[in-house]
Amino acid sequence: MAKRQVSATRVVGVGAGELFEMLADPAQHPVIDGSGTVVGSRSAGPRRLGLGDRFGMEMRIGVPYKILNTVVEFEEGTRIAWRHFFGHRWRWELRDLGDGRTEVTETFDWSTARAGFLLEWVRFPAKNLHGIRATLDRLAERYPARG
Repeated sequence: MAKRQVSATRVVGVGAGELFEMLADPAQHPVIDGSGTVVGSRSAGPRRLGLGDRFGMEMRIGVPYKILNTVVEFEEGTRIAWRHFFGHRWRWELRDLGDGRTEVTETFDWSTARAGFLLEWVRFPAKNLHGIRATLDRLAERYPARG
């Protein structure tokens, strides 16, 4: 069986701690999203995410919809991942390079999805990889890496 993950990695010019704070704040997700699908956060969720926290997002893929996510992986400053009812995960991993730069990897992982074959059928992995790359481009524009 093929590995059901797509990811991309980029070096950005910001420390891992500051970048993690952005990722742990759902209100910041639309700011960095390059896919064009994350419209806003829902005010009922936590401002700072931790393991087990649930948070809602306003989304749009053709039509607007709402989604409720649960944080399922959390290592302070280095890793955060969430999933929603369908089971696939969005994961961020950070490696502080110690010079004001961070290697950041975003992964779309559908190995835990309830019906992963459906995601493949509608080409979500390829579409999401495009969105991941665009998101990392936005981060790199916001935080240019030097050196």
